[in-house]
Amino acid sequence: AWLILALLGAVGMAFLTIFKPKLARVTGVIYAVLEGLVIGAISSLYDAQYNGIVFSAVAVTIGVFVVMLGLYASGAIKVTNRLRMGIIGATLGVALVYLVSIVLSLFGVHVPMIHDSGPVGIIFSLVVVAIAAFNLLLDFDLIERGVAMRAPRYMEWYAAFGLILTLVWLYLEILRLLTKLQ
Repeated sequence: AWLILALLGAVGMAFLTIFKPKLARVTGVIYAVLEGLVIGAISSLYDAQYNGIVFSAVAVTIGVFVVMLGLYASGAIKVTNRLRMGIIGATLGVALVYLVSIVLSLFGVHVPMIHDSGPVGIIFSLVVVAIAAFNLLLDFDLIERGVAMRAPRYMEWYAAFGLILTLVWLYLEILRLLTKLQ
């Protein structure tokens, strides 16, 4: 029960932060604490079933973060409006697939292949991990543009919240991918 409450609280704080960025100083911290509880519980369940998978997922997540930061900082990947729109479109596509999958599961319908550990499921997970990784570029760009435009202080908290949100998503997707590979 506490896990469901923490999850609902984290989702609530996430939406509140997204729609009221000025509150990010408070809501972002509350989100991080609640999401930490949820991610800790999920990680514990995965580690009980697949010994050592959590360490691997954390290591890969850190590696992806460092690589994407390096690519962004070096200018190897520049966030243009076209790239930004592509990443946002791909992210919305993934969100739609997951939303349809959740709704269908409520009616006992299992979406074939994408959640399985077969080739299609693994490729789907690789694509979602890549999309999550590219979302890091949007976070880095938001931070850099905010500094350049001398954005208000609350935007520091909002950008940090966005980065945490992306890292949590990336970690969970990597965890799912590693599970499928096992």
